[in-house]
Amino acid sequence: MTTINLIFLRRFLFGRNPRAQGLRIGPECAKIVPPSMNEKGEFIMRKAGILMPISSLPSPWGIGTLGAEARKFVDFLSAGGQSCWQVLPLGPTSYGDSPYQSFSSFAGNPYFIDLDLLAEDGLLERSEFENLNWGENPEYVDYGRMYEQRYPVLRRACGRLLAQNRPGFAAFCQEQKDWLEDYALFMALKSKYGGVSWLEWPEDVRLRRPQALEDARKELREEVNFWRGVQYLFFSQWWDLKAYANSRGVAIIGDLPIYVALDSAGVWANPSQFQLDESGRPTGVAGCPPDGFTADGQLWGNPLFNWERMKEDSYSWWLKRIAFQFKLYDTLRIDHFRGFDEYYAIPYGDKTARNGAWKPGPGIAFFKAVNRALGKKDIIAEDLGFLTPSVRKLLKNSGYPGMKVLEFAFDSRDGESDYLPHRYPAHCVVYTGTHDNDTIQGWMASAPKKDVSFAKAYLRLSKREGYHWGMMRAAWASAAELAVMQFQDLLGLGSEARMNTPSTLGNNWKWRTLPGTFDEKLARRLYRETRVYQRLPKAKRGRNAK
Repeated sequence: MTTINLIFLRRFLFGRNPRAQGLRIGPECAKIVPPSMNEKGEFIMRKAGILMPISSLPSPWGIGTLGAEARKFVDFLSAGGQSCWQVLPLGPTSYGDSPYQSFSSFAGNPYFIDLDLLAEDGLLERSEFENLNWGENPEYVDYGRMYEQRYPVLRRACGRLLAQNRPGFAAFCQEQKDWLEDYALFMALKSKYGGVSWLEWPEDVRLRRPQALEDARKELREEVNFWRGVQYLFFSQWWDLKAYANSRGVAIIGDLPIYVALDSAGVWANPSQFQLDESGRPTGVAGCPPDGFTADGQLWGNPLFNWERMKEDSYSWWLKRIAFQFKLYDTLRIDHFRGFDEYYAIPYGDKTARNGAWKPGPGIAFFKAVNRALGKKDIIAEDLGFLTPSVRKLLKNSGYPGMKVLEFAFDSRDGESDYLPHRYPAHCVVYTGTHDNDTIQGWMASAPKKDVSFAKAYLRLSKREGYHWGMMRAAWASAAELAVMQFQDLLGLGSEARMNTPSTLGNNWKWRTLPGTFDEKLARRLYRETRVYQRLPKAKRGRNAK
């Protein structure tokens, strides 16, 4: 029997303890998993990463931030042999607390600004935030409490920042003015009008008449400066964190929603780029049609892009958007890739998605424009769900890796699933589950018994190894060039740690981990698994297992 066969017997047939089964497995087994090859016969660097939202990091201040715990997590990833840290969108969240419904496609979330760093920088006194109530349960974000407590603290910090006339702040405002000026004015106006959607503002500012905007900038000068200051603080901390991660050999994978929120600075400031009527209201909104999971389909409510108008100026709005993302991240996951082939348009005002229709998207012309303007970028295409032949062709022509979700592989309604590991191409990214899925342990407890039995048989899962470790093992062992695990799954948590349940409101985006969970013991085990399946970063290859 070859050594290659031995390693797969070790992992798939006998779990983590082959010696307990009477087999003798030598140390050479950690060296024999072959590298993957693409369709051109070129070797692909196998990598591993962890999906961990910024909001889910531990901190004493109610939500994960860009401070010390974020750096500790980077250190954990480096020690665990991980090449990538995947995060959710970083934008300021609006109603429903979803990072996929943001007030801006460019701005950062004020909640993520670390208060300890502001104190170190002389912008806060510790007494101004240490004794505040940031929530009763450290394992969940209390967004209502965050809204009440965080902004008064940030106003104190920004007041001192503005009083100091820091050259860095002025330079930041100049460099980011293309989006920052509209965003800061948008947020100032929202504050003035009690937080209501811009569609409910007076007509002159709603439709951006020049004199009305000039008057608003003068009237709301201090408030506009506050929102500029908040963004300066966010990006100062984010770029420092990214630089630290990169210095430790960890690349950042970001997440770009294809659609933007209707109530956002992007739509208000760029109405011609969207399918809006003369009053600014959408003529149609985004969603998905009814299927076996949802009888009414999914009504997302995002405004639709005016693709014909965008094509006329070579997709300049999109090019600015994507270019900015690559200032934030090393790799970009683009959500709902299918929408570039064709998109589902639902009449505005409908209560369900039943009356929608598929319409053509920009297709490969869009991605050719991206490549011409920005060069070849490291992009992951979220190609989940029902895929038509034209979507598959678009993915192939784009050259981007698609996604495989292991939890989807065992759905008894799909007998020959493309999500089964033996069907993976090398050029893909595998997840056991994403932010929209249950944790592994939650899935094992709630999925149909037939599906769970199939997973146990196919993956040789056992309680002794831990179902979560067995499923992650299968992902790491697969041909996929990149394997990304949810951090909740490393901890073996159940449905209580699920990040989001699609088409539901009120209980999502809240989970947080506790201090001390990404410790040395877990890093050592993660390193060993990553080494066995030859997913270590190049700099760590050849080292002995910890």
